[in-house]
Amino acid sequence: MGREDFSQAGYGVRFEWGASGAKRLAPAVSCLVIVDVLCFSTSVSVAVESGSRVFPYAWRDESATAFARQMDARLAVGRRAVSAASPWSLSPAALRRAPRAQRLVLPSPNGSAIAASAGDVTVAAGSLRNPTALGRWLSDRGEGTPERPVGVIAAGERWPDGSLRPALEDLLGAGAVIAALRARGGSGLSPEAAAAASAYVSAVDVGEAVASCSSGRELADGGFAEDVAVATELDASTVVPVLKHGAFVAAD
Repeated sequence: MGREDFSQAGYGVRFEWGASGAKRLAPAVSCLVIVDVLCFSTSVSVAVESGSRVFPYAWRDESATAFARQMDARLAVGRRAVSAASPWSLSPAALRRAPRAQRLVLPSPNGSAIAASAGDVTVAAGSLRNPTALGRWLSDRGEGTPERPVGVIAAGERWPDGSLRPALEDLLGAGAVIAALRARGGSGLSPEAAAAASAYVSAVDVGEAVASCSSGRELADGGFAEDVAVATELDASTVVPVLKHGAFVAAD
């Protein structure tokens, strides 16, 4: 066999899963789009819409507390740890209700960890809330061609042993972004990217699919059905969160 190359070289729009997929694509693309529908990227969308600067961080531990202090930022807590003193969390519904944090550290082991370790490549946060706006922004920048390829990363979830659990909601979110980019003239979809776009386009009811899939039911059963509702506000946002100087802000 020849030298392994899983970067989907030669294609203008590429698709991969999780941190390992992002690590493989990041050096080979012009822009990396991270999609974590029921957690990170939807929360980033809601926070950036309100005017917050959002700093990604991999883990919610003592180092995250120190990092938030260093950044002069509020630290998001777990969904069940929300209080009057700490109203910011990875729950997009809670973030929508909370006072605006000018600077917010949003730790998570999936989307946030991928964003924090992406390196020098341009990073944007994609979700079901902003695929059309994101496709327009990428197209206007000349992204999505073999010369300026885009890598779309479905963050996925984790199995109890820590391994990647491919998640339907992230496949559909990534597919929505890819379909929107294709509609704006993005060319040369890799077979992986084309399959993700087809999954989104062929879905009869995306909101129902996300609410009924394993991740959506887990959140609803845990009392967070409102988060699923926010995450499936299809094309409700015109904001494209982009990572600049270590924080997500609205693209120009």
